[in-house]
Amino acid sequence: MFTKLIDALKATRRTIVFTEGPDARILEAADRLIKDDLMNVILIGNVDEVRAAAEKGGFDIAKAEIIDPAAYAGMDEMVAKMVELRKGKMSEEDCRKALAKGNYFGTMLVKMGKADALLGGATYSTADTVRPALQLVKTKKGAHLVSSSFILFRKDKDGNDEKYCMGDCAINIDYQDTVDKATGEVTFTAAQKLAEVAVESARTAEFFGIDPKVALLSFSTKGSGKGGTVQLSHDATIEAQKLAPELAIDGEMQFDAAVSPVVGQLKFPGSKVAGYANTFIFPCIEAGNIGYKIAQRLGGFEAYGPILQGLNAPINDLSRGCNADEVYKMAIITAGMA
Repeated sequence: MFTKLIDALKATRRTIVFTEGPDARILEAADRLIKDDLMNVILIGNVDEVRAAAEKGGFDIAKAEIIDPAAYAGMDEMVAKMVELRKGKMSEEDCRKALAKGNYFGTMLVKMGKADALLGGATYSTADTVRPALQLVKTKKGAHLVSSSFILFRKDKDGNDEKYCMGDCAINIDYQDTVDKATGEVTFTAAQKLAEVAVESARTAEFFGIDPKVALLSFSTKGSGKGGTVQLSHDATIEAQKLAPELAIDGEMQFDAAVSPVVGQLKFPGSKVAGYANTFIFPCIEAGNIGYKIAQRLGGFEAYGPILQGLNAPINDLSRGCNADEVYKMAIITAGMA
């Protein structure tokens, strides 16, 4: 799955910044990335601390750039830029305090063009990775929210790649209408939000060489059930089809109808997606998070993500339970998105 990404990275020479430089998993991954000559690496942290941790683990990071926010020569310029970006929401003192932390400092390196991509979350929470991205890098044109997806990968019995995309499994807890506080009018519906997740997840699937067939999942297929999030998935399907009419998107449908041609034909005849779906959109984070972990732990899939969607730059989040190999592969994905 990574061959094309690796070939492209060797040709483009991107720079990735890791927000947690002293972490042993980050250092091991950085060592591999440098040895494989895939990208330039920036490690954030106290220089002596990072080097000591690398020496302790036996990792060669001589070709990595280590930047300590406390000793950064361009800090005044960075503070001024962050004050400008925050538009009165943070004082100069607030910005300086925030930039002492790797998550904010690394995000500003990306914003100021000193790095192409960022990978964090080995010790930071998802919120601590996403918040600086939303505040500083912001959402891309046309995007109303940040979402996430996971790529599930394994070899089938014939040795061929088997790949699926699942979203949103990590960011949006549920979907509520956005209401203008002054007028009380709904400016962006819950269904429109889920539809945006569906389309963004389809784009992520395409990035990984998947021809997306998008199923909006539910405990109901084509109105067979009522209540819960059935209406949300139904309405989001309509919105997603309007948002990206060129994509194969359908719903609402149960998982068996989405993946089994026999069940799909029985429950959802005439659908171009039912029975052949490869991109699955969950109606809430509980279903999404549980779903991808079942596939990972019981289905033998490798899970890559969360891959953040809707941002102006490639910024991705690691699980705090990640290992060095997962960091290495997520770095390839993240830099490849630049």
